[in-house]
Amino acid sequence: MVIASCNEAEKTPWPVGGSTATRTAPAQPDSASVANPPDTTEQISQYIRRMFQDRDGSIWFGTEQDGVVRYDGRKLEYFTPIEGFSGTSVRGMAQDAQGNMWFATRGGVARFDGRRFTRWSAQDGLADDQVWCVLVDRSGGLWFGTDGGVSRFDGRSFTPFAIPVPAAHPRYHPSTYPNPKLINAMIQDRAGNIWFGTNGNGAYRYDGKALTNLSEKDGLCNNFVQSILEDRHGNLWFGTRFGGLSEYDPGTSAGPKAFTTFTKKDGLTGDLIWTLYEDRAGIIWISTTYAGACSYNGTRFTCYQRPEGLDNSSVHSILEDASGQLWVGTANGVYRFDGMRFSNWTKRDALRRQVRR
Repeated sequence: MVIASCNEAEKTPWPVGGSTATRTAPAQPDSASVANPPDTTEQISQYIRRMFQDRDGSIWFGTEQDGVVRYDGRKLEYFTPIEGFSGTSVRGMAQDAQGNMWFATRGGVARFDGRRFTRWSAQDGLADDQVWCVLVDRSGGLWFGTDGGVSRFDGRSFTPFAIPVPAAHPRYHPSTYPNPKLINAMIQDRAGNIWFGTNGNGAYRYDGKALTNLSEKDGLCNNFVQSILEDRHGNLWFGTRFGGLSEYDPGTSAGPKAFTTFTKKDGLTGDLIWTLYEDRAGIIWISTTYAGACSYNGTRFTCYQRPEGLDNSSVHSILEDASGQLWVGTANGVYRFDGMRFSNWTKRDALRRQVRR
């Protein structure tokens, strides 16, 4: 199973570190210990879109304007186009069986093999340079969700994977949501099905042979699916842009009875759901845009905003690390949760504390 192979004669990797001496930053108390720090203050970066912990224990922060940041428990390293990275905005991260890290960015796809970055774009056959999610399936196949639909990658070339495009929706103006081909999320469930969250056509399930659509007509709360999660019981959760959260029981025949929908009326603080995450205790975490974060224990929601220490209410990413520490990424930096309250975690904290492995 070769996932990360590519035609190196066509794609020249960029060595990491070759240009780092040219980058400077304003004098900061911790800047000498941060590789390529951004021109900001103490925040890791203002906007933390995604977070991921690799097999070595390093935590990666995907930012909106500072590329990707790696924290190994001792130092922070910033990777941007100067270091060969494919863009400044990171929307998705995954690790393959060989340990390579894959990134979905605003400038295409990047692979990091531990030493070098290799980049691919629409010029190489990718459906679009605006890439929103990446999936490494169980067979080692790579899938990328973009503004232009889905691309599959075999290590050498990209192949389009057709997802039906929704018709214009009378409730949503096309100038506000102009990308009907956009794929927001992809996961593979325990049965091997691959799920796609679309921008107006609900969710699609691919069983290896055919696509099955689940949408508002089947009981899904909204057709603009931002995130998908399979929980430990095998139920699917769909976070949507306009309708809140739906739980789907795949053991029930498709129809309204298969879905349970949660909105602000049920205890959520907002109906625009950005990210879903299940922690090791089985708690479902829901990040919202402009309304903080909520957790669901199967019975009720507990929500966190400014009174609980979450000073920024626009939450876009959630991660529980190998030690059980919960992290959230917001539109104003990184926060950590101690079981009761959130606290802002900055560059100064990163260099003062060790991540437990």
